[in-house]
Amino acid sequence: MITHTTLCRLEFNKVLQLVSASARSEASISSLMAMQPSSNPEEIHINWQRIEEIRSLLRQRISLRISRFCDIRPLLESVRPVGAILSPFELLEFIPVLSSLAELFKQLGPRDDVPALKLLSPFPLAFSDILEPLSATLDDEGTILDSASRELAEIRKAKRVLAARVRKKLEEFVRKHETAIFLQDDFITIRSGRWVIPVRMDSKGMVPGVVHDVSSSGETAFMEPLEIIPFVNELENLSAEEKAEEIRILRQLSAWIREDADRIGACFSTLVELDRLDCIAGFAEKFNMAVPELNQNGQLRLLSARHPLLLSMRVDKKDAAPVQPLDLEMGKENRVLAISGPNAGGKTIALKTVGLITAMALSGMPVPASPSSTIPLLDGLLVDIGDDQSIEQSLSTFSAHIAAIVCILEQAGPRSLVLLDELGTGTEPLQGAAIGCGILHELQSRGAVVLATTHLTEIVGFVQRTEGMQNAGMEFDSSTWTPLYRLVMGEPGQSHALETARRYGLPESVLQFARELLGDTGTAFAGIIDELRQKRNALTEELNGQQAERQRLEAMAAALLQQEAGLTLLRQETIEKGRQEARDTVTAARRELNQLLDQFRQDRRKETAGRLRERAEELEAAFAPSDQQPPDAKALKPGSVVHVRSLGRDASIVSVDLTRQKARVRAGSLELEVPLHGLAPKQGQTSGGKTQRDKSRPAVSCPLSLAPCASELNLIGTRVEDALTSLEGFIDQAVLAGQREIRIVHGIGTGALLRAVREFLGRHPQVTSFRPGEPHEGRDGATIAELA
Repeated sequence: MITHTTLCRLEFNKVLQLVSASARSEASISSLMAMQPSSNPEEIHINWQRIEEIRSLLRQRISLRISRFCDIRPLLESVRPVGAILSPFELLEFIPVLSSLAELFKQLGPRDDVPALKLLSPFPLAFSDILEPLSATLDDEGTILDSASRELAEIRKAKRVLAARVRKKLEEFVRKHETAIFLQDDFITIRSGRWVIPVRMDSKGMVPGVVHDVSSSGETAFMEPLEIIPFVNELENLSAEEKAEEIRILRQLSAWIREDADRIGACFSTLVELDRLDCIAGFAEKFNMAVPELNQNGQLRLLSARHPLLLSMRVDKKDAAPVQPLDLEMGKENRVLAISGPNAGGKTIALKTVGLITAMALSGMPVPASPSSTIPLLDGLLVDIGDDQSIEQSLSTFSAHIAAIVCILEQAGPRSLVLLDELGTGTEPLQGAAIGCGILHELQSRGAVVLATTHLTEIVGFVQRTEGMQNAGMEFDSSTWTPLYRLVMGEPGQSHALETARRYGLPESVLQFARELLGDTGTAFAGIIDELRQKRNALTEELNGQQAERQRLEAMAAALLQQEAGLTLLRQETIEKGRQEARDTVTAARRELNQLLDQFRQDRRKETAGRLRERAEELEAAFAPSDQQPPDAKALKPGSVVHVRSLGRDASIVSVDLTRQKARVRAGSLELEVPLHGLAPKQGQTSGGKTQRDKSRPAVSCPLSLAPCASELNLIGTRVEDALTSLEGFIDQAVLAGQREIRIVHGIGTGALLRAVREFLGRHPQVTSFRPGEPHEGRDGATIAELA
């Protein structure tokens, strides 16, 4: 158990006062000042985690949105009885509380980086159904606004209109000549809630009205003229209605708060807790505090520990010397530490720093020390610091110390941290040292972790000889005879009483006399201490040299690793760059090859079309009979039937173009344009469906038929190269024949022929579009192409 008296001796309450300076309410200050160390590790860890989450937000320049607020818990209790009504000023205190809860709900609710804060129960709620009516009802001064209700707004509007009428009537009344002669003055005022004018006392009977007040001099009567009394009475009625409506509004708001009183009270506790945590986080961030480790094996290790009150004292001082950090470790093999050294050298400050940092850590607060520090989980923090001598209780300094140590021995155990200041003082040195050694031995046997300060060399020697105990000393600068406030582990310190006395002005004659009485014993002990210090300094210098060499080697290793990483990155970038350049080269080559192929096919198509036209003309000339003349162009009309020599069959005329000497004919489903000299008179059909030719001219074999070509090409089983050659010729014939749509059957198979056909169609200039076949057309086994 850690008592309030112990915490006050360690000045824990002063630290809490510094923390509470930024609290937003008295309730938060009370919560902070009531903080106590805990023996529950889960409770300590959750406090640390929540504080660190708030500090993380602060580093992102995000502050918790908490306004200054009052403690509403008494108001919640007063509104619980049915029918209880809170005043406007009491209701006004709910607005900052509910506003802060709503802001915290919006601020913390969506975040994923504050899991510990989200575990607060209950999490802040946004009581918008209460906050919004409250904000619309009350202003900052507790006045009920017109916007509180429509009825209240109408009543107040009517009051203002009626008040203006009353004032206007009074102004007209006082301006009348028959009234003005009896007035003391021409102003209008309100007395006892009634509108009045000042009438001379000796003339009050001359003005019809009611006297409501008399001036202190007795010379003026404040009268309400009779003609405005009905209007003022109506105004009073409106005021009564206004009051009733205001009471109704307050009753409604109070009822809403009563319904949610439990939830509001619970959320208020959460708000106070968040304000408490925010104050601690701000204090920790200001002094760069850290969360230490927590252990249950009694180990105490403090690294770069500083007293928080000393930090606070120096924060506003520009030229203040920095606080000397404290480093110590104990609890594994050595559970007892005796600190010796000069007066005013910092022994007691070191003791208080250990106790205060331990109390802060066990209270769930970050501490001014390195995060590598570790604090033992304690059941008791037992302290004997200061002088508790009392005249009333007949206690001297020694007896007061003994009484405190007796209480400590009764409570000390394996999970106790004991801090003893000036052990063995207050009585004869030899006996005091013996008692001090006995106390340390007893506490060690009980398994407690003990820190004690002393000036007695007998105690220092006992600690040096006893296993499980260790000496430490506050360092002293022998050249300037001033303390350095640094704790040196494993080495006792000297009191340097004579040097300290000289520094504070004790005469040299007194010091010389004391030095002669001290003799050789003190000199020998001081020599041993100096020898130990010199060895320690030599070891420290060697260790520093080794650390410097290690740092140099680590820097070189880091530089080599960085160079290796740079070379690896450069290699990867070079490989990727080469691959990209290769891809670009291949892409450009493919693009150029496709352009050349397209150009070659276009040239080939043009050449083929020219040969086809030449061959057609040759065939037409070959098929033209020498003894038959073409029909008269003027006799050719749409619908006429003629013989088309190039087709070898009869066809009907669609149109005739005399200018170009060409005619458009239709033979079955085929429609084409032919020159007029390629026509002959109608010859008729044979029974076999073949045209009768001129018997006087032998038949000529025609290698190229200009009859309607097929609309389908079957490529199944054909190699890709041969298939594309056949497809190209097929498209040329279809275009010449006037086909608009063709079907290419290629099957599915491995997909190679399908892809080749569709890629070819995508590049062909005479193909406007293509698509897979419909279900009745063969699906993906066929491709339907639209021709230009």
